[in-house]
Amino acid sequence: MTDVTDADLTPKAEHTKAAIVEAALALFRERGYDAATMRAIAQRAGVSTGSAYYYFRSKEELVQEFYARNHKAHLAATDAVLAAENDLAARLGGTVHALIDVLTPYHSFAATFYKHAAEPASPLSPFSPQSSPARVASIALYREVIEGSTARVGAAVRDRLPEFLWLYSLGITLFWVHDTSADCVKTDHLIDATVPVITQLVAASRLPVLRGALGDLAAIIDQVAS
Repeated sequence: MTDVTDADLTPKAEHTKAAIVEAALALFRERGYDAATMRAIAQRAGVSTGSAYYYFRSKEELVQEFYARNHKAHLAATDAVLAAENDLAARLGGTVHALIDVLTPYHSFAATFYKHAAEPASPLSPFSPQSSPARVASIALYREVIEGSTARVGAAVRDRLPEFLWLYSLGITLFWVHDTSADCVKTDHLIDATVPVITQLVAASRLPVLRGALGDLAAIIDQVAS
């Protein structure tokens, strides 16, 4: 990420940085990720190209800022359901629905954008080192979803369950990217259909018959991520 941290910024600099991010997101929506150059982003933001590069060394760093902003918005959108519910299905369903709601304004360019994120070597990949802060923060949110619930989780899966739920949310996001139904209603239906299945599996994770399978799943994830 850029060497200029938010703690280093004056109010004017914070405004400039925010303007660059907003300009980038607007151009991503209008032109797509590939066609939105740093020069065009700077012009839209009303700053010099050099100033844009001062805050963000590349478009990839702008996307990491986009990830961070989206996560903050996602946290805010989950406050009500996590404060009101202790049922795991309600907490998980509300959290994933909130994620899609936060992403909705960017659906028009999501397909072209996420093709880069799907490339294993891309810094935009959710599994990349550059995306580590966003990934860690998102997994922490799903840990809160679990820990604030009344669900009893098997010991074999307890530590890994937040990561599993984050991976589930990635799958939902990928489906949403390609969802052409009106208001992405198919994505809403998919969430509503799969959350009960997941919570049933969580409840069953305490049964001996599932412990080995869950351990195998964790090992596969570790192997893929290494």
